[in-house]
Amino acid sequence: MRFRTKVFNIDCIHHFTNVVNTINKLLKKCTLRLTPDKLYFILPDQVSNGGVSMWCELKQANFFDEYQMDGVSSEHNEIYMEIIAENIVRALKSAHNAKSMKIKLTKKQTPCLTVEIELPSINSSSRLVTHDIPVSVIPRRLWDEYQEPTMPEFHVSICMPPLKTLKNIAERMKNLSTYLTLSANQEGDMVMKVETELVTVATRFQNLELPPFKDDDIASQAPSKLWPPTEMASARVDIRKFLQFLAGQQINPFKVICNIVNQSAIHFFLIHDDISLQYFIPAASV
Repeated sequence: MRFRTKVFNIDCIHHFTNVVNTINKLLKKCTLRLTPDKLYFILPDQVSNGGVSMWCELKQANFFDEYQMDGVSSEHNEIYMEIIAENIVRALKSAHNAKSMKIKLTKKQTPCLTVEIELPSINSSSRLVTHDIPVSVIPRRLWDEYQEPTMPEFHVSICMPPLKTLKNIAERMKNLSTYLTLSANQEGDMVMKVETELVTVATRFQNLELPPFKDDDIASQAPSKLWPPTEMASARVDIRKFLQFLAGQQINPFKVICNIVNQSAIHFFLIHDDISLQYFIPAASV
């Protein structure tokens, strides 16, 4: 196996850093999947066990000037490794004004992702900062556990209001309840609500955009045609998981789609020119 990449453009370094910061806000440990064309940050399906799941996909050509990789074999030209996201974030903190950055897979006492950052210096020479990030290489027999998650047929799909607005509302609702109910219909209405024995607080959004479902990158299926367009589909979720999703966004997506499986799960799809990110939150039992 071999992996080596290099980037000279400081804007690309900052962009990649923002992506990794977003991943770190969403989860502690993830799987990094490398292919000749793309990089993936994956948290395998945990929804059935009450946990969140994530699938983030990056086109390597949009981030790196040089990119070389050879997988486990010519037939399976991919590499899977488990990594702690915070370790990458710490390494990239050194790169805010870097002249270049190199990332490669190395063999030290354990397999590592080695990040080499070339920094400018007062004199003509440059400084080189090196970070060795331990990783666990995942064997081929386990790869099937890290495939793109499948989404059950959802009942409602809607484009969300600005995430900053939702975050401000959810922060206030967090003081009232541990759980938040998110509801929407195919008429462009969405409601965020918390309920306690003493009070019910709700915020309603109207005339929201509906996804067109013409682009395979946006959705593989339209909402269920059996679900009445005016009827609200709802899911009650842990408000901390919802806030974790809202607080982690540093990639400035141009659209965020919310798919609701009634009383079962919420699927968020962030769309950006260079990145797509899917995030699943299961419904909490009442």
